[in-house]
Amino acid sequence: MRIVPALLALSLVAATSGCTALAQDDGRVRVAAGFYPLAYVAERIGGDLVDVTNLTQPGAEPHDLELTIKETVAIAEADVVIYEKGFQPAVDSSVEQNAEHRVLDVSDAARLEPFADDPQTLDPHFWQDPARFADVTDAVADQLVAADPAHTKTYRANAAAFRSDLDRLAADYTTGLAHCDRHTVVVTHDAFGYLGRYGIDVQPILGLSPEAEPTPADLGRLQDLIRADGITTVFSERLVSAKTADTLAHDLGIVSEVLDPIEGLSDASTHQDYLSLMRENLTALEQANGCR
Repeated sequence: MRIVPALLALSLVAATSGCTALAQDDGRVRVAAGFYPLAYVAERIGGDLVDVTNLTQPGAEPHDLELTIKETVAIAEADVVIYEKGFQPAVDSSVEQNAEHRVLDVSDAARLEPFADDPQTLDPHFWQDPARFADVTDAVADQLVAADPAHTKTYRANAAAFRSDLDRLAADYTTGLAHCDRHTVVVTHDAFGYLGRYGIDVQPILGLSPEAEPTPADLGRLQDLIRADGITTVFSERLVSAKTADTLAHDLGIVSEVLDPIEGLSDASTHQDYLSLMRENLTALEQANGCR
């Protein structure tokens, strides 16, 4: 039995928000996406033919998302739900209980690989590798075509255009990071492992969780590594506190900069998108590692 059936959830939304009714169906494909990169790819492929609800609001950290009634309704009513199983437990649970129509778990298309330091756990941050993201693009297009076959040509053309953007981005990463003085980066948490395709060795301060606390042994190891490799920059990230990264950088007399995991948008990045943020990250990596 579903915990929150669509009709019950609709009545709860009206009761809690004061709205008398939700917007009428305008013919667009309704898509519920777990977090920003999935919402972005749906918007790029669907364009004006889709109505995309990002279940993770701007400024929120997606790992610890708790769904509101309105977001639960979005899952129940969606023609297509796009999520990544295991990344957001609340979304996993709601999809299992409430999704009524097409559901895409992008994990298979993304060909997830284990974390370097935890081979029992798959790294969900596939979008950090544009080439891997391109395969997810095709899977999303397949779902939109299945939900709305009348617009197959448009979805396929949009997917091909986005794939071209991703191919150019991957080529720029390959070229930009090919000749560098250093290849190791120190980051807040382990969200950048897929940059290994481009020769980057990621050393996280906090491991898998952005909310964890580093041990003295962890900090000591990183301090030794920074001194030995001549690392010039410690990277913090948006959506979580920069305190640990800033402190480590300050203690060693080096700089702290932002490397955005692009799990979601923040107040500082609402005017940007996935492609511009990835290029901003590339510039930050080139500068920190002495690339030429």
